[in-house]
Order: sequence, then C-alpha cells, then structure tokens
Amino acid sequence: YGQPYIATPNLDRMAAEGMRFTQAYAGSPVSAPSRATLMTGQHTGHTHVRGNKEYWTDRSVQYGVCTEYRITGQEPYTTDHRILPEIMKDNGYTTGMFGKWAGGYEGSRSTPDKRGIDEYYGYVCQYMAHKYYPNFLNRYSTRRGDSLTIRIELTENTCHPDGATADDYRKRTQYSADLIHREALEWLDRQSADRPFYGLFTYTLPHAELYHPNDPILQTYEGKFCNDKDFAGVGRYHATKHVHAQFAAMITRLDAYVGEIMAKLAEKGLAENTLVIFSSDNGPHEEGGADPTFFGRDGKLKGIKRSCHEGGIRVPFIVRWPGKVKAGSVNDLPIVFYDIMPTFCDLIGVDNYVERYRNAGLGELDYFDGLSFAPTLLGHDERQQHHDFLYWEFHETDQFAVRQGDWKLLVKKGRCELYDLSADLHEDHDVAAQYPEKVKELKQIIKEQ
Repeated sequence: YGQPYIATPNLDRMAAEGMRFTQAYAGSPVSAPSRATLMTGQHTGHTHVRGNKEYWTDRSVQYGVCTEYRITGQEPYTTDHRILPEIMKDNGYTTGMFGKWAGGYEGSRSTPDKRGIDEYYGYVCQYMAHKYYPNFLNRYSTRRGDSLTIRIELTENTCHPDGATADDYRKRTQYSADLIHREALEWLDRQSADRPFYGLFTYTLPHAELYHPNDPILQTYEGKFCNDKDFAGVGRYHATKHVHAQFAAMITRLDAYVGEIMAKLAEKGLAENTLVIFSSDNGPHEEGGADPTFFGRDGKLKGIKRSCHEGGIRVPFIVRWPGKVKAGSVNDLPIVFYDIMPTFCDLIGVDNYVERYRNAGLGELDYFDGLSFAPTLLGHDERQQHHDFLYWEFHETDQFAVRQGDWKLLVKKGRCELYDLSADLHEDHDVAAQYPEKVKELKQIIKEQ
C-alpha cells in the first residue's frame, strides 16, 4: 500500500501472489465491535457488541506497574447468534484462535471454549492486550482436556509486591506476541489435508504499548529515523525509547510471523489449498507514543482509530489462494468485515446460509448484513452482488457513517458532513450544504438501522 519506511517482505510477497483490495473496511474504528462484525456478519447497527465495554471485577492486586483483577474481559457476544467459528465447526472444520478474543469476559457465557473454538491461546481481555509482558495469558484446548478458558501465569513476568517498578517491567522476558505466535504455529503443525481447518490469528502487533524485544529487528531501525523521540510513559503505558523504531520493528516482526505461517503451510503441503487473509481491525493508533502522521498515514486518509473518517476504518486487506485467486491482482470492490462470514459460508458450500442461520430473535432481519465477495475472489465479477450502502456506528465518540457509492455521510455529535470520495478521498471538503437531499437520504438509512 506504499509504506516507504517499514520493511514487510512477506506481506509484499503475499500481495504479489494474491489479491490486494483498495477499498476494504473494518467493521468499526475500534477492535471489539469491529471483530464482532466479522464474527456475526452484521454491521454495528445490528451487532450486540458495539463498543469496547470493559468488565473488570474484584481488583485483587495493585502494586507498582501491576494491577490484576479476578475477572477481566469485554461485552459477551449474544448466545442467540451463531458466530463464525461455530459455523465453521458446524460444517466439519477444526477451529483454532490465537491472539485477542474480546468477545466476552472470563467466565461469561461467551468465551472461546463455549463459542466453537477447539484450541485458543491469548488474551481473553483486549484491555490486557495493550501490554506485551503481561502477568498471564488465557488458554483453552480440547486436546489438552481443558474444560474452560483458564489463565496461564507467565512466571518470568510476574511482579512481586516488594517494589515493582518500570525497570522491573523492562526486565521481563516472556513477550506475549511471540508466545501467541508459537502456539499458533504448533496448532498449524498438527493440521493436515485429512480434515479442513479454520484458524483466526488475532495478533496484537502493534497495539497501543510500543515495546519490542531488543533484537536485530529493533536494532535495524534504531537510529534510522531522524528526530526519533522517546515516550515518557502515561497512565498504563510504560516509558519507551525511540518510538518510531519500536513501531516499525513491531510491524516487521508481524511480517516475519506471516512469513513463518506461510512457510509452515508449505512445509505441511497445505499452502496450495489454504485461503489466507491478512487485514486489520481498525486504523492506526496514537496511544503509547505512536505517531501515524510520521509514517505518512494522514497524507492519504484523514482520521485514525476511534474515527469514522476513512483513516479510522479503511484497512489493508490481502487474500492469497493459489490457483483460485489471481496472483498480483488489485481490486477496488468495496468490502467490509461483515462480508467475511457470508463469503466463508459461500466458499465452504453452505447453501441458503441466510435462511439456515437466521436469528429468530430478530424477527425478519436476515442473519447477515454482509454479502459474499467469493465471486470477486474467484474471478466471476459478473456474479458479484454490491452493497446498497455500508454502515458504521460508534457510540463512544458519538459517530455514524454511511457510504453509498462514492457518497459518504459522517455524523459527529449530531452534525452531518457529506463527502464525495471520488473527488475528495481525504474528506477535506464537506458538501452537505450543496446536497441537502443526499444528506436527507443517507440520514434516513441511519434511522432505519
């Protein structure tokens, strides 16, 4: 997508071997509701989870840099609604998930063990996933005989009441991103062509805290950026040196993980018959000292995480499937996270999926707001259905957005702005006053959702 500063050779190769979408959207400008749209196939006017609602109870320990709660996590997915891993499992797929869950707090009715996941390792709570040297991660495994999602204490990271400090945090050694990736690779290594598998790797690089191990990846970037700055530490985020180098290194590390996943698939003889998608659940963040402006994001798209401007919701989206998806292709079809579930249903042969997975509790509302983009992936553009509109609502910043064709209505704290994305991708020129009828039409869509 044109990033000039950060090395991503494996993603570059994946794009060269697959299809790169230029108008792909996350389901929300923050992670939990964005992932909910992927899981449910519904937009945020219909999903149960529409924000980053936290569930922390019974603070049990608080000292130094550590605060530990008896229960942590986010708003649970409703159990009246089948989610993507459940549908894949219903249809004979082995399922694994590694990374952030954010679909229910610990012990709730919606944890990985209760929602179609055979094996899980990572952060049940996405708030905890803001840190890379945590006290614990969560695990669930039918193979190991786990009966619930349990905590795995990271003993080399554990703080002690006798004076934990920021220096102690920097001495921690169990880097969560590496631990999660290792578990994901081990899960992949157990898969075979004898049974289909579905893996959802919700890796956290880069997420809020800018911390990367002091290894050759980081050392390559240190001193590379003029006027690289240090982050003094604010609130829950620890002090960090050379934030631009940290940020770039974290993305290159993620890229290395992608390369290792592709290599594992090739080693297992599975690469040619495995569909792989790479994307992001929202736009770039500023927490922890991150500076998306430095890396050129604002020159292309306005807005960052938590904004319904294009920069908060338009994301990279690369699909690789040798022999099925045309190598080196670039596609401008507008797609959105809630299209992924119907696409997967289409690809695995679930006929009449709307009728089969209708949510009776929602009356006549179809289970999916999404449309399958399988025809586009497979080169059958003439069969591709197109959205009447794309929709977002994000209550935490009081924003709504509707895209219809090239028109984009953005409502911020009750004020309507209208943009023509064909002429104004950066959303600099509000033309609401010139096109009141279009504003009225798009406002009505919001009212009906």
